[in-house]
Amino acid sequence: MSEEVKEVKIETSGKVIQSPCGPIIHGLEDVLVKTTTISDIDGKNGILWYRGYRIDELAKYSTFEEVAYLILYGKLPNRKELEDFKALLASYRDLPNEVYSVVTTLGKVKAHPMLALEAGVAALGAFDENPNDYSKEANLRRAIKLTSALPIMIAAHYRASRGLDLVKPRKDLSHAANFLYMMFGKEPDETSTKAIDLYLVLHIDHEVPASTFATLVAISTWTDLYSAIAAGIATLKGPLHGGANEAAMKQYLEIGKPENARAYVEKLLAEGKRLMGVGHRVYKAYDPRARIYKELVRQLSEAKGDMTWYRIAEEVEKVVLEKLAPKKLYPNIDFWSGIAMYLLGIPYEYYTPIFAMSRVVGWTAHAIEYLDQHRLFRPRACYVGPHDVPYVPIDKRQ
Repeated sequence: MSEEVKEVKIETSGKVIQSPCGPIIHGLEDVLVKTTTISDIDGKNGILWYRGYRIDELAKYSTFEEVAYLILYGKLPNRKELEDFKALLASYRDLPNEVYSVVTTLGKVKAHPMLALEAGVAALGAFDENPNDYSKEANLRRAIKLTSALPIMIAAHYRASRGLDLVKPRKDLSHAANFLYMMFGKEPDETSTKAIDLYLVLHIDHEVPASTFATLVAISTWTDLYSAIAAGIATLKGPLHGGANEAAMKQYLEIGKPENARAYVEKLLAEGKRLMGVGHRVYKAYDPRARIYKELVRQLSEAKGDMTWYRIAEEVEKVVLEKLAPKKLYPNIDFWSGIAMYLLGIPYEYYTPIFAMSRVVGWTAHAIEYLDQHRLFRPRACYVGPHDVPYVPIDKRQ
């Protein structure tokens, strides 16, 4: 090893690592990788836009189907376009028997549902009717098919993992209502349907987090869209990306009752531990999605006759705003969303798959958009090891 490299010390200061090759942006934080018209975030002021529309207005006035159309096609649909889109989504509400078999087999052996989604999406790609068509129109068709397929896979895995008969999808129900119907075998009430629909709207896209970047890296190789989405699912599976709402809900269960909240949070912070559902890599203000979903959780809690978890979260929120807001750490969407899943009777391991069930729209939209500005991703690494090490024959190695 040369003396120059031997003496190099790599130190992290914030997000920049000083290396012998120059500064490295650790984790690519805030590095721009593409231009987009899909979504934008003002982290300082807590604003999220989809195609230029504020999330607050879309959440208030639009359904998942309408927002999915906006993300995929770049404009809000008129009434006929929306009805045609909903009919197209519903027409894809089935899976080849072989794909059902993959997903249900993994359910029966208790494999994590995110693994089943990865395998199911990859398997679905084998049944594409025209795999060599890479046109935008063909990829939009695949995007819609994948959007329809993910809730079916999640529900099928859930039913199989519990030894229950599969519930076939219904074409007359909304995307959110059909998902809950396939999960639990009965038509859901309006508030429960709204809880899922709004969750899907709020998670449909969020610029370029790790899973979207993984999708872009994959599609930049000109792989098929199914494989690119499998890469996104694999990345979302990691607990540092998906799963925070599960961890937040488990915190509330540990707290047990509202009057325990302050002591629990203060002890956690005193021990230097992380409070789940708080803070965000981009937002340095209250997550706008969290503000919207908080009201939904209140309504759902009232409808289910169980305000315990909402009240615990409210008490935790008071401490967060008091002690962490000065550090620009605020509740994010995961702070509230786990409560809704819990009240709906959805097991923890399905929280992240439902995230994927929404984000698949954003993943596919970004993949299609990137193909218009396509360039293969090929970053570099700063090598800090030795060069020209003498080769020692195996009999002479110690």
